[in-house]
Amino acid sequence: MRRSKPLLNHYPKWKYLVLGVTLLVMLLSALPTMYGEHATVQIENNDQPTSVLALQSHLQANGINTLRIDQAGTHTEVVLADASQQTAAREQLADLTGANGQVTMAMTPAAPAWLLGMGFTPIKLGLDLRGGVQFLLDIDMQPVYQAQSEKLVDELRQYMRDNEIRGARIQLLNDERVGIMLPASASEREIVRHLRDQYPGWQIIHSSDRSVTAMLSEQEQTEQRNLTVQQVLTTLRDRIQELGISEAVVQRQGAERVRIELPGVQDPAVAKRVIGATSSLAFYAVQAPHEHGGQRIDDANGQSIPLARHPVLTGEHIIDARASRDEFGMAEVNITLDRAGGAKMREFSRANIGKPMATVYNEYMRDEFDQTQQHAEVISIATIQSQLADRFRITGAGSFQESQQLALLLRAGSLTAPVTIVEERTIGPSLGAENIQNGFAALGLGLGATLLFMALWYRRMGWVANVALLSNLVLLLGLLALIPGTVLTLPGIAGLVLTVGIAVDTNVLIFERIREKLRQGHSLAMAIDQGFSGSLRTILDANITSLITALILYSIGNGPIQGFAITMGLGLLTSMFSGLLISRGLINLVWGRDKRREVRV
Repeated sequence: MRRSKPLLNHYPKWKYLVLGVTLLVMLLSALPTMYGEHATVQIENNDQPTSVLALQSHLQANGINTLRIDQAGTHTEVVLADASQQTAAREQLADLTGANGQVTMAMTPAAPAWLLGMGFTPIKLGLDLRGGVQFLLDIDMQPVYQAQSEKLVDELRQYMRDNEIRGARIQLLNDERVGIMLPASASEREIVRHLRDQYPGWQIIHSSDRSVTAMLSEQEQTEQRNLTVQQVLTTLRDRIQELGISEAVVQRQGAERVRIELPGVQDPAVAKRVIGATSSLAFYAVQAPHEHGGQRIDDANGQSIPLARHPVLTGEHIIDARASRDEFGMAEVNITLDRAGGAKMREFSRANIGKPMATVYNEYMRDEFDQTQQHAEVISIATIQSQLADRFRITGAGSFQESQQLALLLRAGSLTAPVTIVEERTIGPSLGAENIQNGFAALGLGLGATLLFMALWYRRMGWVANVALLSNLVLLLGLLALIPGTVLTLPGIAGLVLTVGIAVDTNVLIFERIREKLRQGHSLAMAIDQGFSGSLRTILDANITSLITALILYSIGNGPIQGFAITMGLGLLTSMFSGLLISRGLINLVWGRDKRREVRV
């Protein structure tokens, strides 16, 4: 009986087709990166857009050169000749369009339209390669803990009144502790049970002198910190979007810090004012001077205004705010509330027609001892003439520029905790371009030396390793451009250089195993087959352990460390693909094919 034996070192046609298609797709994906990007300013008009001629004339008059201006419907894209003028161009175009349009900064690919039309885009560059500003912000959690303690104090006082417990003394001991002194007539056991049932996040400590202390537990503090950081991240992203920066990075760093990268921004002054601001608005009912249980807040003239303790409405219900001028030319802010906020305002205004309502501006500031202090000021008091809806306006916010900044902050939301900028780095576009040039020069030098060594040392099969190495680089660049959210940083380029060495290791292991088999007297075809099969386990073991390291670096690192981990991890995968499949395919086409097709069994 005869049974066909498969050819050694032979790939079916479909495998070559898969390899060819994969390389072609990755090459097309990598090509837009080679063309680079242009700095652009995009305008989204609310109605009739400004003409291209007017835009070009305005920019040229201010010393800003453009490559072209594309306009389609209400969308206009201004492509700049100099990336360092992007911030200045945005400011000029924002002044020109005014409230008619939203102006944002972006980068547009310089690749041909046919390539972009296929859905391929360049690799996104990090801050150290593109240039821009980086901030490191520290979140102060003490006001958050204090707010929780004050809320507990208010609720416990209301509980004592509702249950007619007289003589109880409730006071705030510090930001995380509330002291309760109970009268002899009160049941200490009942109070403690109420606290533990209704406030599980508080640790209750009681002593024999009818004194009870409620303290925020470590678990509750951790949960409050996580919620606050998440809210701060969301608010900062909204604020940056309002600034017109479309490719910013906002990430948590450590327990109470946030890192912000603003690519393309060269003047950090405006971004600093908006990102670090902790201002917000709240609306209060004005009390009569003889009423008790409220609070007093000064206005701009230093006059103390009696207000209700709790606000009618806070800034969290504001969904839109726009600065404008009234009929007398005074600055005002037009506010739009969400559904819940509109319902609260309608209900309050209907019941308080003819009574005054105050608008209070809250802001956190650092004192001379670097302690966070809250500053509140009444900016306007208006008499409610009729029932208000979800749209109304306020005055007294200062100049028109100050009203614009307040409107921006209200649109983006207020921060629940004050933030402080503890570190600031500015990287110019020229330094970013120099980083790219130096990084890729190192990559080219390493690649050239490796190609030369493989060609001289392995001779006939050296060119196979070189083709596989170049294919590996194409695969890696294509993947970096193809995977969403991937950003190339300067350490990422270092990862590319390292990948060159990792990729050639695969071929070195295989070729040395082939040499060993040839010295043992095996035929070339058998040596090739056993060289690849015998090296497989070693190659997998070495690359998988390195891949685990890359995953750990990515999970616990941030910024540049993650950039290095991404290129290293993807490089490990592409090096195995190119070394085991592409090299094998090339060798199968030329050497080692065993023509014995049958064997007797």
